[in-house]
Amino acid sequence: MGAHAATAVLRIDGASRGNPGPAGCGVILEDAGGGREEHTRYLGRATNNAAEYQALLLGLERAATLGYRKVEVRSDSELLVRQMTGAYRVKHPGLLTLHRAVRRLLETFEQVRFTHVDREANAEADRLANLAVDQGLAAGSRR
Repeated sequence: MGAHAATAVLRIDGASRGNPGPAGCGVILEDAGGGREEHTRYLGRATNNAAEYQALLLGLERAATLGYRKVEVRSDSELLVRQMTGAYRVKHPGLLTLHRAVRRLLETFEQVRFTHVDREANAEADRLANLAVDQGLAAGSRR
């Protein structure tokens, strides 16, 4: 993976049990050259929308580290996609902080496109987000 394929597809999802509740995010980063990475992160207590933004941050950070210049973000979160494309304003203070962090990161790319996909099309990222929650909860119960 990396700059040899200048464009990456980033599939993201966040999950929260209780909203807010135990949350996690999942990311799949793929390129046309066949490169693929999967990442999960347990987030502790968060809302589903915050988890979606954390997934976006995690994925974009990884894409930037690998030297991608163009990224197509695919998410089943209509709110996130519409906020990132400017169709919706971000009003919630917690999301505003995350939105600003994403905006700063977007400046490091030549192009980032946001595409809303059906939940079914995002099943792999959803599985990773829920895996992150399961692992985080299991780790917490072992303390």
